Amino acid sequence: MIRLSNATLSQIQTAATPRYDRAALKPGIVHFGIGNFHRAHQAVYLDRLFNLGRDHDFALVGAGVMAGDQRMREALAGQDYLTTVVEQSAARSEARITGGMIDFLPVGDATAIIARLTDPAIRIVSLTVTEGGYFIDSSGVFDPTHPEIRHDGKHPLAPRTVFGLIAAALSARRASDTPPFTVMCCDNIPHNGSVTRSAVVGVANLYDPDLANWIASEVAFPNAMVDRITPATGERERRLCADDFGIEDAWPVFCEDFTQWVLEDNFPSGRPALEEVGVEFVADVTPYELMKIRILNGGHAVIAYPAGLLGITYVHDAMGHPLIAGFLEKVTRDEIIPTVPPVPDTSLNEYAELIVTRCANPKIGDTVRRLCLDGSNRQPKFIVPTLADRIAAGQPITGLALESALWCRYCAGTTDAGETIAPNDPNWEKLQPVAQEAQSNPNAWLGQADIYGALGNAPILRERFAAALESLKSDGVETTLQRYIAGEL
Repeated sequence: MIRLSNATLSQIQTAATPRYDRAALKPGIVHFGIGNFHRAHQAVYLDRLFNLGRDHDFALVGAGVMAGDQRMREALAGQDYLTTVVEQSAARSEARITGGMIDFLPVGDATAIIARLTDPAIRIVSLTVTEGGYFIDSSGVFDPTHPEIRHDGKHPLAPRTVFGLIAAALSARRASDTPPFTVMCCDNIPHNGSVTRSAVVGVANLYDPDLANWIASEVAFPNAMVDRITPATGERERRLCADDFGIEDAWPVFCEDFTQWVLEDNFPSGRPALEEVGVEFVADVTPYELMKIRILNGGHAVIAYPAGLLGITYVHDAMGHPLIAGFLEKVTRDEIIPTVPPVPDTSLNEYAELIVTRCANPKIGDTVRRLCLDGSNRQPKFIVPTLADRIAAGQPITGLALESALWCRYCAGTTDAGETIAPNDPNWEKLQPVAQEAQSNPNAWLGQADIYGALGNAPILRERFAAALESLKSDGVETTLQRYIAGEL
């Protein structure tokens, strides 16, 4: 067994290791939210680029403000910020050690973080803070009344949020005539760059409207589409890393072998040549992100809740259930794909078929519970907009309404077999009583304005949702899926 560190890299024969001199790397990017997705995605692309001998002045520095960030910092610092990334297809598993991160700032230390962000060498600030971390309501509008945002407005030099820290650093750079860095969102939300701009500008506007206007006009916030299925790390993954590769890693990352990154080319202060390692730079990312968010992320929701209600643990097992697979195929073909505009050089049907293959990959060990997580933040982004488009066009919504009903049933807290579902949403305490009330009053669920907005009042949605919920209650998940697939719901 080899414990991962700089000193042991030369001993590792079971994984690809960095071919560049890590000691010669210089910081160019500060990244907030050093989680599994970042380490399997952005960090891997940079590692590949550094292996080509390119852009060694764009090394990563980690940053964070949450308790989980502190645990990650401790784990990575203990192994010199190296990470084992295991890429898995159904047929093979390959490990690589990424070495593009060279530091991790003290978590929540506003002074230290702002100082590093003010350094002219930092030309990009990137972030993955989860879909629910942007302080936006169901219509996508920034909420300046949130307590954390109000705090940052009152204490601009001691902010507690990522956006307050970015605004403070941009203010300092402006005052010193240092060009602003580019803010690059890597979270899975529609128009993620624009959403990030709204949050940073919204915080700044609370204490310095001139700064807010300057940020809005002078700072680049490119939109991006990011994609790679990356489960959480647990003892299973640590054991596999040790048993299969002989590497002791405190926090290895296991992911699928597929990866995609489409990025608007808007980096006034410079960027690494990521196009050399597979990143696609485009003028407008909108078609790509709509394709991914509606077909992949919407599809994940379609898989998640019937599987959760049937007590299925792993996503690949859910894909092996003919009714769940049939539900996904029909909803995607009939209701989701028709709302996605053409994407350059892409077949939407082939993209959907690829997603089925990816989700069926047994090596990943992705859990149904992970897909079910945080529906209150994900549904307004991945399902509700598709519902809205179809209702506006007068098109059927039977499958999407059924997905919403399945989510409601899941939040009520028991499976079809009567087993308790553990809380699985930051808003579970609010969602569960509403879901339970909806069993006799379906409109209670659709009346959650922070999720459905005005769409919850649409007569066709109320009708189809109520019918689906009644079928689930009286006949159960499997019979309801059978009826939907047969066109009888």
